[in-house]
Amino acid sequence: MWQDEILEEIHRIREEHAKSFNYDLDAMFADWRKKQAESGRQVVSLTPKRRTNKSLHPTA
Repeated sequence: MWQDEILEEIHRIREEHAKSFNYDLDAMFADWRKKQAESGRQVVSLTPKRRTNKSLHPTA
């Protein structure tokens, strides 16, 4: 069977990270946020677009 080494590495890293926080999603998320803040990269948050009741195909 074909194996993707990169995908296997990603799964291994994610498993190690989860295990280090005892699979606590709140703690894992806090760690991701901390790493994101420490990265120094600009984070862009976009507001979701509101849906309108207008038809996509207006009649003339």
